[in-house]
Amino acid sequence: MALRVKAQQRDGWTVLRVAGDMDLVTSPAVRQQVHDAVADGRRSVVLDLSAVRFCDSSGVGVLIAARRLMRSCTGRLRLILPAEGAVDGSHVNRVLAALGVRRLFEVFPDLDAAVDDGARPLTA
Repeated sequence: MALRVKAQQRDGWTVLRVAGDMDLVTSPAVRQQVHDAVADGRRSVVLDLSAVRFCDSSGVGVLIAARRLMRSCTGRLRLILPAEGAVDGSHVNRVLAALGVRRLFEVFPDLDAAVDDGARPLTA
């Protein structure tokens, strides 16, 4: 499945809705969208990964690079993985956990929680 990234603004956050497969060929599109947001002066980014069906190590690398970029510009990065993914393990959640990097990210169950500065992230 091809990858689609759709950007929108919500409550001061840039929300990038990612759908499809994040692999070696497609994941650079996500990286570019994050870089474009930072270049436009946006420092609060949410990556909505709830519609990502597959993520390989290059996709994980893009997520880690996005985290690094946002930290370097004193920005914030949050991930959305659906609530059922936190319980039974969505694919992205399982991959991040298996690689031991899930704890590096602030993960939220939905968009409302991700853009709420008072919401607490899901535990790893």
